[in-house]
Amino acid sequence: MGVKQALRSIDAFPRAEDHLLQKTQSGAVVSIVGLLIMATLFLHELSYYLNTLTVHQMSVDLKRGETLPIHVNMTFPSLPCDVLSMDAIDMSGKHEVDLDTNIWKLRLNSHGHIIGTEYISDLVEKEHDHSSHKHDGKEERKNETEAVNTLGFDEAAETMIKKVKQALADGEGCRVYGVLDVQRVAGNFHVSVHGLNIYVAQMIFGGSKNVNVSHMIHDLSFGPKYPGIHNPLDDTNRILRDTSGTFKYYIKIVPTEYRYLSKDVLTTNQYSVTEYYTPMNEFDRTWPAVYFLYDLSPITVTIREERRSFLHLITRLCAVLGGTFALTGMLDRWMFRLIESFTKKPSTRSIHK
Repeated sequence: MGVKQALRSIDAFPRAEDHLLQKTQSGAVVSIVGLLIMATLFLHELSYYLNTLTVHQMSVDLKRGETLPIHVNMTFPSLPCDVLSMDAIDMSGKHEVDLDTNIWKLRLNSHGHIIGTEYISDLVEKEHDHSSHKHDGKEERKNETEAVNTLGFDEAAETMIKKVKQALADGEGCRVYGVLDVQRVAGNFHVSVHGLNIYVAQMIFGGSKNVNVSHMIHDLSFGPKYPGIHNPLDDTNRILRDTSGTFKYYIKIVPTEYRYLSKDVLTTNQYSVTEYYTPMNEFDRTWPAVYFLYDLSPITVTIREERRSFLHLITRLCAVLGGTFALTGMLDRWMFRLIESFTKKPSTRSIHK
């Protein structure tokens, strides 16, 4: 008996007899409101626990000797596929003209519908430094000038000029898409008419100011996508009307690792971009183009998925449900006393009368 009495003495939840309990309508209203609040908060805390938490960390990029994948998907509504080429050059001096590394071109009609497919296969790759590149360019122009002066255009060039002029008259466009694998150093790639002989380009367009490089970037990324990634150039439209110029996109690439809850690691890149546009004038000797100049950040961002612990959920549920129960109990007592004070005053006045 002594042990039972001792246990009862430390009971923090003493129970009153049923006949001593008074149930009221105000108490029922407060109880229903309290249950609704508890259920809402419980579901909120449960969804908060089940949702995945992402933690960002930064460290020095230690990767070496890897390639950088560039996923490109663009549309040029005012230029036929026959005149478009994609070139790339990096800081190591590697220059690739009219790239064929998994790059496709789709011919589009004036309504944007596909009317033909072409795979870019004429790869010309040159290893050189910048000085030799300039020197070779001068010699090439000299040889071209001599060839044109002595022989004129060959049959293939004349056929191509007629074909492109007809495509321009029909309002043909071109969609360029695919993957470039470049060295993991700073560089640039650009889409332009630079693959054409300069005299052929002059015969087709009649001058650089008539080359319309309006474009729509459907997708530009530097690796596979992870949940929540935002590529700022996706769905970018730049349409020129009665003018022309060169677009330059300065891109800062940030190496990124995404670690899933399953311990799988996705190696990719995210980026920021700054855009610059230079309009053409009649004295410019350069041809319009769309440049993407990229550089790599020395910092790697690691994004790790985490899930909150079950003890964390229990702690929050106890705090939320217990706090709601205590608050509704206080509210019930205040309402009962308020109602009781209003109902007792008239009866007291009637007794005095």
